[in-house]
Amino acid sequence: MTYCVAMRLNQGLIFMSDTRTNAGVDNISKFRKMFTWEVEGERVITILTAGNLATSQAVISLLDERTKAPKERRPSLLEAPTMFQVANIIGETLKEVIKAQKMTGPESEADFGATMIVGGQINGIPPRLFLIYPEGNFIESSDETPFFQAGETKYGRPIILRAYDPNMSFEDAVKLLSVSFDSTLKANLSVGMPLDLQVCEVDTCRVTHR
Repeated sequence: MTYCVAMRLNQGLIFMSDTRTNAGVDNISKFRKMFTWEVEGERVITILTAGNLATSQAVISLLDERTKAPKERRPSLLEAPTMFQVANIIGETLKEVIKAQKMTGPESEADFGATMIVGGQINGIPPRLFLIYPEGNFIESSDETPFFQAGETKYGRPIILRAYDPNMSFEDAVKLLSVSFDSTLKANLSVGMPLDLQVCEVDTCRVTHR
């Protein structure tokens, strides 16, 4: 299981994720679930992943390879003109990977689904935050829904709903997310330390704190 949160503030974006992956109580591993592409001063893009680990890794690998292959048939994350197009590229790649894995044969009954949160900023455009579903479609954050969660969400959600304020400082946001993760860690053993944290201050187009 996984727990990931991304939050939109007036000051920018903040991301947090755990690193535990388990295939049973006697098979626990650590895998990073936060991935970032950055062209300092031009764009910063962060993805949080939850769900099938093989699917998530395949999507991230494809996206990363396409940033290093300018003649690739699809535009890379570093060439997309808007964050909406970035979300669309990720959604299409996720759908492509899941479809390919499902074609391994009718005997395969595994759940290949994965959910991704993507946020970032391209120079000259306000920061944006999206939640991408396994089907490849996605929704965008708004004033009414300023944060997204993925994975084991129910334990850490109430405190965010009660305490979130778009004007809060990054320091207070880190404290809020820490309480949210603490609730989840204590309630679900499949979510575990260490935690990854990342802050992207508005209009810097770079990771300002890790």
